[in-house]
This record gives sequence, structure tokens and C-alpha cells, in this order.
Amino acid sequence: MPLDRLGRPLRDLRISVTDRCNFRCTYCMPREIFGRDFEFLRREDLLTFEEITRLTQLFAHLGVEKIRLTGGEPLLRRDLESLVEMLAHVKGIRDLTITTNGSLLTREKARALKDAGLHRISISLDSLDDDVFRAMNDVNFPVQRVLDAIDAANEAGLWPIKIDMVVKRGVNEKSIVEMARRFRGTGHIVRFIEYMDVGTTNGWRMEDVVPSREVVERIGREWPVEPAHPNYFGEVAERWKYRDGEGEFGVISSVTQPFCGSCTRARLTADGQLYLCLFATEGHDLRQGLRHRASDEEILDAIRVAWRGRDDRYSEIRSSETAGLAKVEMSRIGG
Repeated sequence: MPLDRLGRPLRDLRISVTDRCNFRCTYCMPREIFGRDFEFLRREDLLTFEEITRLTQLFAHLGVEKIRLTGGEPLLRRDLESLVEMLAHVKGIRDLTITTNGSLLTREKARALKDAGLHRISISLDSLDDDVFRAMNDVNFPVQRVLDAIDAANEAGLWPIKIDMVVKRGVNEKSIVEMARRFRGTGHIVRFIEYMDVGTTNGWRMEDVVPSREVVERIGREWPVEPAHPNYFGEVAERWKYRDGEGEFGVISSVTQPFCGSCTRARLTADGQLYLCLFATEGHDLRQGLRHRASDEEILDAIRVAWRGRDDRYSEIRSSETAGLAKVEMSRIGG
């Protein structure tokens, strides 16, 4: 099991299966950049399901236990349930999940994913206010259809469902309490995510960040809450429980309360680039080895070398010194 330069193990792999998305969320894929002329990856550039499965087996050999399929919007990848079924049989993987915007998650698709072996699902929903949500996704997609997707996932047994809300000052912070109220007592877990400076195209400013402590304070004024212990080392979200027993919510505070010291995650892009940090500027090409008949041991060595050299802690050192770095875009690296 390799450790990086800060003593962190490799436990969690997030795999982007496509760089395409049918939303144009202003904090991720702003329309003025990702317009009709934007050049996405060609089909032949994408890792095949067989290549993804082979890499997953190798990562599992090095200690990875959790796989999250991301994008772009992962459900745009045709027959994704076939990949899920392949990954569900990889020895050592104990948690297999997907993050989706919910737009393509019908009852039939949710059941197919569950039957293929998917354990859980995370669905993005940035507001219950239809006007706010339509403006944020910038394709006029309604809230109700995401709520329908959540119901579909619930009926399929993809529990616990996590609902991700990126909070941006002056845009949707008024929706915080409404979101908490809507999902209290349902068994679903809302995770309020600080607006992050991933990539270089979303116009990020520190003054647009709503600190997680403010989120907790807003919810705490409505219902008494208390902190909960992490479920495991390296858990991204800080957990908070409602004292009346009506469930929990989480906050992800990578801007104001960095958790770099316990980060056990790596990210694989749809074209086989391994990134060791959400805010990375460069990746490590694994596709070349796959397609030039490298042995498993050769690819394992490449992963070990990359991870052992890792000293990323961007969120801890975020400052004027990191401003202007050409970081990889969220739509390519996955969340």
C-alpha cells in the first residue's frame, strides 16, 4: 500500500466517464466557455469500459476501496450500467457510487443501475427555488424533475441518497434552510458544498464563498444540531446531526476548513489521466500504457510512483501564490 509524501494512503478513486454535460452550471461549465464550439473529447479518446475495469482492478490491488463514477454527467455515457456491473465484481471494492445531476435518472435507469451492482448515488440540486435552480443550471431545467430522480433512486434502493448543493453568495444561500427542511426526516443527506476555485473558468472569488460555519448556524437557528463523528478516515463531509433524531446533513469546507491532511482520493479522467488533487495542474497519463500493452506491474509501478511523489495540499496553501494556476476543469476531472 503506497503512502504519499504526507503519509496519506490511497483509498478512493473518482472516475470520470465523460467530459460532456447537458447542464451549463455557472460554477462549473459556464456557457460562455463551454459553448457550441467547445471541443470535447473524441469517442476514441475515452477509456473503454474494459480499460476502466482493468485500472480499477489495479487500483484495488493498491488499496482503493471506494469508486465514484463522475463526469461531466456520467449518465450521458451510453450503457453505464454495463460498466457498473463490471466494476461491481472487482475484488476489494466495497463502495460503488455515482454522482449525477439527475436529469437522466428515470425509474428504469435507477433500477438498472441498482440491479447492476451500484450501491449508492449522489444527486446535485442547488436550490428548491425553481427560478434560482434554472438560472444556475443555465439550461432551464426544473427542480421537479430532479426531485423525481431522487424519488426514483429511493424506490430503487440506492440508499443513502446524498444531495449535493453548491452554495454561492448572492445566488442561492437563501435556499439553505429550505433544503434542510425538505429532506429532514427522509433518510436522505444534504451536503452543503463551499463554492470552490476548481479550474479557471468559473470566475471564482473568495467573497462569493458562503463558509460552512454560516450554513451550520443558519440550520441551527431552526433546529438544534450537534456534530457527529466521521464515518471513516478521510471523509469529505463534516457531519451534523439533528438533536431530535430527524437525520443529518453535511458540510464540505475545502475553502475555509481544508482537509488536505486526510485526503485519500485520486481522480481519473475520461481519457485516462490520473490527477492527485481536485486543484491539480498536471496529470499522469495511464492510457498510453493501457494501449501500448504495458503489463499490470508496469502500470502499477506508474501509479505507485505518482502517488508516492504526491505532496498536494492546495486548499491549505490557497493564497496569492496559487492564483492564476492553470488548474484542470471540474467537468474533466470530476467532483
